[in-house]
Amino acid sequence: MSLEFRPLSDGDEVAFRDLNEAWIGPIFGMEPEDYKILSDPVTHILNPGGHVLMALEDGTAVGCCALLAMGDGTFELSKMAVHESRRGAGLGRKLIEYAIAHARGIGAKRLYLETSTKLPNAVHLYESTGFRHVPEGSVRDSPYRRSDVFMAMWL
Repeated sequence: MSLEFRPLSDGDEVAFRDLNEAWIGPIFGMEPEDYKILSDPVTHILNPGGHVLMALEDGTAVGCCALLAMGDGTFELSKMAVHESRRGAGLGRKLIEYAIAHARGIGAKRLYLETSTKLPNAVHLYESTGFRHVPEGSVRDSPYRRSDVFMAMWL
């Protein structure tokens, strides 16, 4: 199988939405901010200076994440998803490593993320790739009820 990482291309918006809805909905339920961002990533992520990154296996989207511009060189790592059939195979680690390298390449100074204690594997992945816990509200007030873990990484 051929694995490729690349920025969002025309036509990837549906896969970006579907990959995220497939895990957010069953575990937490979709929230208004999810619907807003996933309905139009060009307007809500790309146009304000952010990036959407896709992971494709043999041309099929199997993972994604976004870097939302927060100002002052900070980007929020958000909307990270791996297709259910590919979980546990190391794709999440490769995707986050790609996102970190991409952030460095665009001159980002810091990455920030929010997650949940209901996702211990995700928390461990972020810790193992260099993210450190920060106090709630120290970077921004979260628009998500599900968020109870807040992390950052200086690049």
